Amino acid sequence: MAEKNHVTWDSPVKAERLEQLRKMSAEAEAGGGAERREREHKAGKLSARERIHLLLDEGTFEELDKFVRHRCVDFGSAETRPMGDGFVTGFGRIDGRLVYVFAQDFTVFGGSLSETNAQKICKIMDLAMRNGAPVIGLNDSGGARIQEGVASLAGYADIFLRNTLASGVIPQLSAVMGPCAGGAVYSPAITDFIFMTRDTSYMFVTGPDVIKNVTHEEVTKQELGGAMTHNATSGVAHFVARDDADCCAMLRELMGFLPSNNLEDPPRRNTADPWDRREELLNSIVPEDPLKPYDIKDVVHAVVDDRYFFEVHEHFAKNIVVGFARLDGRPVGVVANQPAFLAGTLDINASVKGARFVRFCDAFNIPLITFEDVPGFLPGTQQEFGGIIKHGAKLLFAFAEATVPKITVIARKAYGGAYCVMASKHIRTDANFAWPSAEIAVMGPEGAVDIVYKRELSNAPDAERSKLRQEKIAEFRSRFANPFVAAERGYLDAVIEPAETRPRIITALRALENKRDTNPKKKHSNIPL
Repeated sequence: MAEKNHVTWDSPVKAERLEQLRKMSAEAEAGGGAERREREHKAGKLSARERIHLLLDEGTFEELDKFVRHRCVDFGSAETRPMGDGFVTGFGRIDGRLVYVFAQDFTVFGGSLSETNAQKICKIMDLAMRNGAPVIGLNDSGGARIQEGVASLAGYADIFLRNTLASGVIPQLSAVMGPCAGGAVYSPAITDFIFMTRDTSYMFVTGPDVIKNVTHEEVTKQELGGAMTHNATSGVAHFVARDDADCCAMLRELMGFLPSNNLEDPPRRNTADPWDRREELLNSIVPEDPLKPYDIKDVVHAVVDDRYFFEVHEHFAKNIVVGFARLDGRPVGVVANQPAFLAGTLDINASVKGARFVRFCDAFNIPLITFEDVPGFLPGTQQEFGGIIKHGAKLLFAFAEATVPKITVIARKAYGGAYCVMASKHIRTDANFAWPSAEIAVMGPEGAVDIVYKRELSNAPDAERSKLRQEKIAEFRSRFANPFVAAERGYLDAVIEPAETRPRIITALRALENKRDTNPKKKHSNIPL
């Protein structure tokens, strides 16, 4: 008996539905139309879909909620209800690994956030958490959609909650590729890394017009919240890209160092760089004069696989260097004092920069390699009034809290409290090495002599005082400003030849591959914020 109401695929009804599907799909993909897209291109910006296709492996993007429309009826909104509502969301692959992505389409309502497109973002964030995959946001939005009032604000809060719950569980990356103002800045701020495009992006809580009205300051959008402002001055952003294409390439590069979630190890790669490679340059890189600088990045490049170092926060707090590299094919996080800037001292910005990076690496099972050359904390009223005690404690807290494999190499100075802070043996660092040029002491020889021998020096005749001081400095340096006292006490595992640094670190990493360490059970720690 034939089925009743059976409709075949070649029937007029099905053909009509297929045509409707294609028409709706084309409407969604058109966004705000060709004219508006061309306007964005002239401004140096790509469309939301063009960005997604650059970011993901070719042909892997699967879009979700393509036909979602807003439900607002106020201020004439019901007359304009575009497909997708200005956001493109879905999932795809980067180097074959699953990622979830959303992109704001500035050609539709200025990429503004509505109740419905906030729900689209929340959906992919929930999926990412359930499936243990990273989330990447391509931000290009004028902020909350004014016509929707509190509904759009609620949408932001829903996203903020998910950002917070996902923190430390899955990597969250934000690319600010256009405007990002008001409440829109807080979601990127919660995520792990922020990328900005040099000439086309900006972030701020209140714009230039509001500032002019309230404080009478005159400032441009780029001066207030441009890419270099946040990369070099505020430290809000971590990377600056030339343009959208460069930004997508940098996002892909960073993903190569990160695991998909906190239960996985970061992806390993084969390397032709011999694990036991000696680097003779390191035997002479530290100057004889303890006051003379050198570039710690030369040390990092010499040690890591293929001499490749992917620096994070390059333009901010240059007295400390952080970033990703590989050793024996395994991703590692690198933290290094920079003698070429502020003598490598730790100040407020360097401490916060280092602490944030250390905590990220610890959350995602990325071993930490520390290169130390630190004369102490930066002195001065500006630092003290700004809270260097509290901020410096953040870096100490982060290193002490971290349970991933930790390896430290002291290249030259390791003075005072800064010695303790920079992943010393005393805060659970697994392998601590020092070069023969290392100086480990409460303070530098000059300052120590001036305190310890103050009376003796003040009582010496003027003609002999300078000579006596130099003799005491030489004596102090010989007795204390070297690595051998610390090695004698077991605070160092070995004093090594600098040229052997790479194989010694890799050997230690191999031994620590199955390391298991835990912190006391607690709801969460109370880091000094």
